Amino acid sequence: MSDLQKAWAKSRLAGITPDAFDEREEEMEEADSYITDLPETHPDDDSSSASSASSTGTIIPSPSQKLFARPQGVPRGRTLQPIPWTTYFERELFLQPPGSAPGLTLHAYLTSPGDKGPLFVMHHGAGSSGLSFAVCASEIRKRVPTAGILSSDARGHGLTVTPEGEGLDLNLSTLAADLLTVITMTKAEMKWAELPPIVLVGHSLGGAVVTELAKSAQLGNALLGYAVLDVVEGSAMDALQSMQTYLSTRPTGFATLEAGIEWHVRSRTLRNSTAARTSVPGLLNNEPVAEGDSRPWKWRTDLGQTQPFWEGWFVGLSKKFLEARGGKLLLLAGTDRLDTELTIGQMQGKYNLQVFPEAGHFIHEDLPEKTAISLVDFHRRNDRSALVLPPKVSDLLKQGKRV
Repeated sequence: MSDLQKAWAKSRLAGITPDAFDEREEEMEEADSYITDLPETHPDDDSSSASSASSTGTIIPSPSQKLFARPQGVPRGRTLQPIPWTTYFERELFLQPPGSAPGLTLHAYLTSPGDKGPLFVMHHGAGSSGLSFAVCASEIRKRVPTAGILSSDARGHGLTVTPEGEGLDLNLSTLAADLLTVITMTKAEMKWAELPPIVLVGHSLGGAVVTELAKSAQLGNALLGYAVLDVVEGSAMDALQSMQTYLSTRPTGFATLEAGIEWHVRSRTLRNSTAARTSVPGLLNNEPVAEGDSRPWKWRTDLGQTQPFWEGWFVGLSKKFLEARGGKLLLLAGTDRLDTELTIGQMQGKYNLQVFPEAGHFIHEDLPEKTAISLVDFHRRNDRSALVLPPKVSDLLKQGKRV
């Protein structure tokens, strides 16, 4: 470079002052990026479900573990704002079953199926709500625009109302009957001529409920199949032993709804921030509190009170899952959850199995897109309308064709 070029460059650079480095601004950008697009793959960590009695741990080492990475927090601000249910569903239903006890109102979220489209009927796990499937439902409809979604709140959960003064009945037979009632009353409410092709989908406790309903055969030929998410009899029964210990470590309430969302993300109970912002509002209720209590947002469902029903939910689940009619899909967060009966059944090809080791117990919330892909593929494999039967021999003979 010539002396003249050097002098020109020096004169140009002299008027430029470097921007000051603002570490706080960088940290805020990092944190905001974290909560907006929460990493979904953390194989070195697993969490117990705050809404299920069947969560077990899966620890799988990976070379991609960031052992010395700086801990990331969840920032406060707009990214913790709840997402309304209207983002995912077209309507909500408040159904009062005829002949039931006065005061019983079953609540569900619905997006109606299009012409000849299937209806995915969802049932959540213990302590959760119908909003647990909201983001997954959106992903299903991206792939099958004619698909309908019906996601209900069980008794003692979400916005379903039970009669005052009566004890909470969460027997498996009662929950299965409620789900059937929601389906049949939705058909009447929406004035459908007949039930659309149905795929039952249940997470944890919900898996036991949809299996019970499938085993009863009360949906007849409308049922194409049923999918069970992260629950098998063996691991569920084992997990019940430590459930009370887990509940004693969980916060009893939160100062704000956003604080509740933040806790679910921080504790990695839910590993997808969008799902947390959508489903957590269905888990908490703003209640009057005693003086000095700064946490008015309490759990809608007291999981401790459901303990008498835990064993009844899961005993015999594996056998019923294998014996019920219809296509069968089991999605798990780890192969260690398989018990002996299901392992043998899988080897015999009695059901489809898919494992997502990068997910926690809430597979459909942690990995809504992958879960949706699995459910859509499952429906397509069992869709009877896609079957093309060969022509009858008698018809071919009438047409003068050689057989």
